[in-house]
Amino acid sequence: MENTILQLFPAGRRGFWEYTAMHQKFVREIRLRADRPIVVHVDGREVFLDREGHFTDCQSEAAVITSRQLAELLEHICHYSLYAFEDELRQGFLTVGGGHRVGVAGQAVTEDGKSLRTIKNISFINIRVAHEIKGAADRVIPRMYDGGSLKSTLIISPPGCGKTTLLRDLIRQISDGNKWGRGMTVGVVDERSEIAGSFCGKPQNDVGMRTDVLDACPKSLGMMMLLRAMSPDVIAIDELGNREELEALSRAAACGCRILATAHGESREDVIARFDVSKAVWRQLFRMVIILGKENGNCVVKAMTEGGEADA
Repeated sequence: MENTILQLFPAGRRGFWEYTAMHQKFVREIRLRADRPIVVHVDGREVFLDREGHFTDCQSEAAVITSRQLAELLEHICHYSLYAFEDELRQGFLTVGGGHRVGVAGQAVTEDGKSLRTIKNISFINIRVAHEIKGAADRVIPRMYDGGSLKSTLIISPPGCGKTTLLRDLIRQISDGNKWGRGMTVGVVDERSEIAGSFCGKPQNDVGMRTDVLDACPKSLGMMMLLRAMSPDVIAIDELGNREELEALSRAAACGCRILATAHGESREDVIARFDVSKAVWRQLFRMVIILGKENGNCVVKAMTEGGEADA
């Protein structure tokens, strides 16, 4: 199986995880907590693994992962050199082959009580299984072009509604070119390695033939670096989070770049209020706004509006 999650586990434990790997396309997260039941999020529901590694809804049948097994797993993921992965662990996550993301928690070690030096005694691991959905942007991409020209676009979404999946496929289709517009050079600042899923600097996800990725770099810094070094036609970021990042996007737009960005929220008004800038600024920066949400438990596009229109 391509990008199988079996590679994440030590050889002696892979038999236990074969059933989960067989159902990988439905698995979203694997939650491992020392001396507690293994929890797997599968297609919108939570299940346990029994002693044979099969899914079960019965907690009394659930297998428990021991502290020793958790430590062995982490050692395996880090190629038996935790020191070599110290910088990544300091961020609280590792991106591994296949684009899968391994989040960690345990005892934080700080410097002067302010900056985080590392995390030790790791007792909690969350494996977020990478899923590429090619074609996820098919519904929205025709409206993102005007006479062959790409409109700068903001995707607004509550957590868990597929904004990163949509952004990733937009980047791919815009980079490769499509029937609405030519292929464009896309610069991606992938601060948390969620878009391209880079491993050792190489994207594990298909983000298009004309895409350049700056991995694990703060967004505000990375955007300026890409502008100077790679001359992108489009700048793409996930989870616009602060005023500094918004100002960097504005500078990129002033240099002639189109913008693709996502932000957490329920509506455009929600996002505007959080950043405390005028609606005119948002209209100038983003011509298109896409609102995602859930209906009957499914992720859907709730609205696509031009920059000056109301959410509806």
